[in-house]
Amino acid sequence: MEFKEVVKNRYSCKKYDGRQIGEEQLKAVLEAGRLAPTAKNLQEQKVYVIQSPEGLAKIDSLTPCRYGAPTVLAVAFDRDDVYTYPGGKRNSGVEDATIVATHMVLAACDAGLDSCWLNNFDPEAAARALGLPENEEVLMLMDLGYAAEGAGPLPNHGKRKPLEETVKVL
Repeated sequence: MEFKEVVKNRYSCKKYDGRQIGEEQLKAVLEAGRLAPTAKNLQEQKVYVIQSPEGLAKIDSLTPCRYGAPTVLAVAFDRDDVYTYPGGKRNSGVEDATIVATHMVLAACDAGLDSCWLNNFDPEAAARALGLPENEEVLMLMDLGYAAEGAGPLPNHGKRKPLEETVKVL
């Protein structure tokens, strides 16, 4: 699929048919995340693949937003291995994990999969439930699978502000 089509067609799927995704598709999604740029190339992201009934039950206890997806990716980052910006007030952890997650969301669409970026959960509770090390922070959970019959974008999906409202040339 052309990149323009991926960006245009990708939407947050809210209903999955439960079919498991293929290993090659999963690998393509994970590889896209691995190739994502990170500050100073630290690659502090950690991606956890959750597919077991026990793991999915943990996700269900954290959020109402799994929507029947057979696979969930938890994208985290190592807080101890981030680039700290000059001034010491910000670091690259959230942005690097966001870039990784965005690459994977777009790669999922390109691989014929549907996805949903989940942020309706407590990151600390998610890290505890998944047994992650204390130095790792969960940025997002990503539903991954095939859309169920009748699933589609929300009605406001195509509504976008004009560029003039979101971009200013300085």
